[in-house]
Amino acid sequence: MPDDGPVILEPTTLRLTELRIGIIGANGSGKSTLARLLNNLVSPTSGQVLVDGIDAKRRSAEVRRKVGFCFSDPAAQLVMPTCVEDIELSLRRSHSDPAERHQAALAVLAEFGLADRADTSVHALSGGQRQLLALAGVLAVGPDVVVADEPTTLLDLANTRRIAEVLFALRQQLVLITHDLELVRRCERVLVIDQAKVAFDGLPDDAVEHYRALVAEVAS
Repeated sequence: MPDDGPVILEPTTLRLTELRIGIIGANGSGKSTLARLLNNLVSPTSGQVLVDGIDAKRRSAEVRRKVGFCFSDPAAQLVMPTCVEDIELSLRRSHSDPAERHQAALAVLAEFGLADRADTSVHALSGGQRQLLALAGVLAVGPDVVVADEPTTLLDLANTRRIAEVLFALRQQLVLITHDLELVRRCERVLVIDQAKVAFDGLPDDAVEHYRALVAEVAS
């Protein structure tokens, strides 16, 4: 970012250690930028982002194997024609043998309730199934951290609940960016981002009330 360009996220120091961390804030506040720093989808213009002591900017490939990123629109990451082919793409590094890779991909699909969709076009899936497939592809490589950027935004209530149950059952650390204030209450710690700054960092209920107060202030 040029020195005279807009500030997308002010300098901040955070140590994210909790298993379930939520991030909320208005559109354009900087919350997605903060999330994307975690696996170097966005690089900091100053300072460092460290994942298990690894510099995300200098060793981005290594960090991206540790930090999986799930986008709000699964179309951003589903690139192969069929479900099984998309999972196979995720497994290409860990399974060099094509037959073994195919069987491993089928096992991943079965784990997510998508076994009967293996040869289905990704474009023929429902919204909830596409988001499940995108998440399955992220988890197939065994990351230590999962960053989910508004994963339920395009989903109805039933599929929102389905994705939420998958996310909160993960063994991995979860960093959840969301507009769903009820969903974020399930986290252990919540950050409120406002005007490119961390405006609040604390317990979920307190964070939600702080965010509601910010919204009310803008509306008044």
